[in-house]
Amino acid sequence: MKKPYIVGIDLGTSNTVVAYSAPGKQQVELFYIEQLVGPGQVAARPLLPSVRYHPAAGEISPGELQLPWSTAASGEPVITGRLALDLGAQVPGRLVASAKSWLSHAAVDRLAAILPWGAEDDVARVSPVGASASYLAHVRAAWLHRFPTAPLEQQQVILTVPASFDEGARALTLAAARQAGLPNLRLLEEPQAAFYDWLFRHQQQLAGELSETRLLLVCDVGGGTTDLTLIQVAITDGEPTLTRIGVGDHLMLGGDNMDLSLAHLVESRLPASEGRLSAARFSQLTARCRAAKEQLLTTGAPDAVLLTLLGGGARLIGGARTVELQRDEARQVLVDGFFPRVAPDEPLQQRRAAIVEFGLPYPADPAITRHVAAFLRRHAAAARQALADTGERQEIPVPDTLLLNGGVFRADALAERLQATLASWRGASLRVLHNENPDVAVARGAVAYALVRQGHGRRIGGGSARSYFLVLEDQAQPPRGICLLPRGSEEGHEIPLPERSFSLRLGQPVRFHLASSVADTSYLPGQIATLDEDEFVRLPPIATVVQAPAGSSQREVRVQLTTSMTEVGTLELHCVSNEDTARRWLLEFQLRGEGASEAPVSPTLPARFADAVQWVERIFGASSQPVESKDVRRLRGQLEHLLGKRDEWEMPVLRALFDALMQRARRRRRSPEHERLWLNLAGFCLRPGLGDALDEWRIEQLCEILPQGIQYVSESQNWSEWWTLWRRAAGGLPPAIQERLLAELSPWLRSEPTKTRSRLPAAIAGSHDDMLRLVASLERLPIERKVEVGDWLLERLRKASEKPLGWWALGRLGARQSLYGSAHQVVPPEVAGRWLEAMLASDWKKVEPAAFAATQIARLTGDRSRDLPEEAREATLARLATINASASWIAQVTTVVELDKADERRAFGESLPAGLRLIGESRAS
Repeated sequence: MKKPYIVGIDLGTSNTVVAYSAPGKQQVELFYIEQLVGPGQVAARPLLPSVRYHPAAGEISPGELQLPWSTAASGEPVITGRLALDLGAQVPGRLVASAKSWLSHAAVDRLAAILPWGAEDDVARVSPVGASASYLAHVRAAWLHRFPTAPLEQQQVILTVPASFDEGARALTLAAARQAGLPNLRLLEEPQAAFYDWLFRHQQQLAGELSETRLLLVCDVGGGTTDLTLIQVAITDGEPTLTRIGVGDHLMLGGDNMDLSLAHLVESRLPASEGRLSAARFSQLTARCRAAKEQLLTTGAPDAVLLTLLGGGARLIGGARTVELQRDEARQVLVDGFFPRVAPDEPLQQRRAAIVEFGLPYPADPAITRHVAAFLRRHAAAARQALADTGERQEIPVPDTLLLNGGVFRADALAERLQATLASWRGASLRVLHNENPDVAVARGAVAYALVRQGHGRRIGGGSARSYFLVLEDQAQPPRGICLLPRGSEEGHEIPLPERSFSLRLGQPVRFHLASSVADTSYLPGQIATLDEDEFVRLPPIATVVQAPAGSSQREVRVQLTTSMTEVGTLELHCVSNEDTARRWLLEFQLRGEGASEAPVSPTLPARFADAVQWVERIFGASSQPVESKDVRRLRGQLEHLLGKRDEWEMPVLRALFDALMQRARRRRRSPEHERLWLNLAGFCLRPGLGDALDEWRIEQLCEILPQGIQYVSESQNWSEWWTLWRRAAGGLPPAIQERLLAELSPWLRSEPTKTRSRLPAAIAGSHDDMLRLVASLERLPIERKVEVGDWLLERLRKASEKPLGWWALGRLGARQSLYGSAHQVVPPEVAGRWLEAMLASDWKKVEPAAFAATQIARLTGDRSRDLPEEAREATLARLATINASASWIAQVTTVVELDKADERRAFGESLPAGLRLIGESRAS
């Protein structure tokens, strides 16, 4: 069989880089990627900018976009490469950038078409996964054009990812690769790749080069992330042994943040008449600041550069504004802002520090030096051991050697400041390993890693960068977990958990909650640990459906868990049958909407839960014995007697009760009382439709009864409970179901109150308020549907006869911060601003819901594509002051905060399950 090429791909936030080694060779070469560099101009460059430009119709002729290879026909033209970057700096609102940062942003649907963020309606959109896939697809096509007999998918491909990427972000990266036609590849952490590049270039004199090194810090600051790794160097028989002993948490902090800081500075100097720039124009300004940054931080930089921001629309030229940015002030913002001189024990700032742009939640503290200090403190024990340091000389153990990587460190001023800060902590200078080209080192190092695996060079040991834990379902506080895979476990080695068995019900989903830790604490498989939230990170839940063998009547199976770190570089878990180890089921991470909510660690079910299920069975079970109406009405009271007050039921109790009710759903129609009670309890136990790993499966079951409707159509209370059920489950309802509900509701909501004697319209009309609450809760509706509903609702509110509840509904439809939906589904600010004007014109003393609705529409998110203009927020604040509004309402309009419990209940229409909390964007990073 013909030997494959070895290909390393650095899918970076700012640039994509490819390196390779020809079959049988031990030489690493850079692959120059052909791309558009101007209209009709193609050139091969070492860097492919990780951006897409979505041109307007007729903006560029198809002939000027021709690449050397044929591209699949699609509905909308897309430009990648250098030309895309240049066009994005000239034309606002059409550039997709930083897709890699979105892959780790759990508060949005990363599989939805949401980019460019904040673009106008006529601009085509793409998902973060789709954008990443398009860059890889471009690389694949360029490779095939140069090597037509060696398709990229048939080569040995290594794709790099940040060491701090969690399992969800890694899985999405693999999904992007599969979408690009690269189903088989291996993942490698970027800081390791950078060091492999250095090792490969110094392999002939490695022992001498590292003879004085005991602990190496790799600091990789790219366009979107700061990635930190510690590597121990031990000399054995004169040769270095390399072991990775620590990796940092995910930090969405890099060159993009620096560009944003300069853009905010320049924006503040624009004429007051400009106001706050739109998201599209601010994106254009940020691109200009990126170019200015590169100019002003280079050796021999000019004293100042001029930045010209074009006007919008008809004012494209006449509305242009030019601002001068001086070298010294730019360096002060970037050097002192991102690499300040700090003490090694200085804690991270926890306040929200202003930079929240384009929907991405950046860290509250932009100081990379403080993050480095926190990283070294976390890994102090392992670092002291590597340095043989007793701790008497240094406040924290500081590495003796430093390797800098990433485009940020092309600026000597930034590299020198970090070196000086580390030296001040250490009390002596550090040795800095020379990185001749930080832009391409990761791609080159990926190839070097593959060569090392073939026996050509020194390998970095250390195994898994994290310890993984199964969260135990017990009453312990703080929660506990059992170690599945200790930190340092080598890839390909499967670790069973024989001490614990699980009974799985066949044909139904099973889920487990996991947590991970990068701390250097040593754990053994099966060891129980306390999951301190400062040290452990919750992962997306994992789930599977265990199907029974064909022809088998078996209903349950006893299994054990096995865990391994795959050769691809991802965590893999299986359920393995105790009776037949050949029967095994892969557990997969649930990635959609994982950041929408967070449930506490599940306690065991209450002691009398079985008695509660017996009561449910008595009312809704298969028994042919008649049940009196009074017994049906008593069920809620009996459940509270057995399980405690229902407002205090936690997620496991609620979902277990829902499962019991769903199993008996066929018998909900025995009487009007049965139907009302079942709808009420089912909705209460499933609210808000998300938060548990199996809720997607539960929603699928629930949606099966939607076409059935209700049995007792003349009962207004049954209609009320029917609409309330769907409102309570709305957080988990897919878009298609939400649109279906809207279609069913609209005719009744839009009609005038009926005077007919027909009982059906009268019964439905009696549930008008519940229908309105449901419509307002459908956050996954297309934006145009929300606008349509809001506009006709506003017309109704102009009538004195309309109930004040309509204002609450309008506020929910126009809220700047979704309660469960993705941020890209928020109504545009110009529409919400029009609704706000009507709210401000109403009498809040008479119509109290209008005040809270106005607060939700004027709420500050920090994302200029959603936030209303400052004058609109100031007008809202002035009105809130006249009614002595609560401090929490004022805070929502003035700063980026999460809802407190009272406002959360008011926004949802009722309380969330005990312990469940929504994850806002400020906490999702």
